[in-house]
Amino acid sequence: MSLADHRARHLDRIAEVRAGLHAEKVGYPIGIRKTEVVRTSMVGAGLLRVTLGGKDAEGFEAHAPDEHVKMLFPESDGSLRLPEPNGTMLRWAGSVLRSRQYTVRRYDPVSREIDIDIALHDGGLASDWAREARPGDVMHLAGPPGGLIVPHSYDRFLLAGDITALPAIARRLEELPRDAKGWAFVEVPDAAQEIELSAPEGVEVRWLHRADRSAAADEALVRAVTSVTVPDGERVYVWVAGEAGQIKPLRRWVRDELRLEKADHDITGYWKRGIADFDDDGH
Repeated sequence: MSLADHRARHLDRIAEVRAGLHAEKVGYPIGIRKTEVVRTSMVGAGLLRVTLGGKDAEGFEAHAPDEHVKMLFPESDGSLRLPEPNGTMLRWAGSVLRSRQYTVRRYDPVSREIDIDIALHDGGLASDWAREARPGDVMHLAGPPGGLIVPHSYDRFLLAGDITALPAIARRLEELPRDAKGWAFVEVPDAAQEIELSAPEGVEVRWLHRADRSAAADEALVRAVTSVTVPDGERVYVWVAGEAGQIKPLRRWVRDELRLEKADHDITGYWKRGIADFDDDGH
């Protein structure tokens, strides 16, 4: 089957899922693209947006708000090893490549621009690279490998996460129907890291300011999320991402309190304290 046939098939599947009742992850053919930095800009005080473009950005896939790419970095000696194409997949042979996963914030097929918003922190491979990135710098991207397609048939949507989840939350809020209802909880260090969000009027957005790394601060997001009341008889979709340990109680909450089916929620650890390249299954 040709790549064009594969693309037609997964686009048909995306349309089917969007018209259905439950969320589902749909895979795309995975490729490697050699992109170049077009520009960088701050989004609030905590996110640095890197806009990538170039000839290889044409035909990029962007169908789901939480889909991601792997940014592929050179080794410490300057050499660059890339995965090998293998049909519609990639073969990641040999030792682990230097890479980091990031949400696709936006893709513009007209300008062929890909936006990636990177949460800034000291000592991070991608964060340090983004701070020094200049127009023309090369970045190889792998993916996206697919995305979580969420139908608009749910009565309410509940989105929550820290600043690492903010790009995905922002994109999902933009792409929800304008008559959608629900809640969005976003934890950031302070008000300077809040950003403008294009949320439907029926979606309540609540910013939580995290002053420290204490257990009480960890619990604030969980308390806020679990305080919501889903009206009887309504179907809710829950999406949560952030520090793996912090959001762990919400896995139990959706299972034991909301009693959601597996297809009606997605809770993913985007990072874990003390681990440089944490990768939760499914992200």
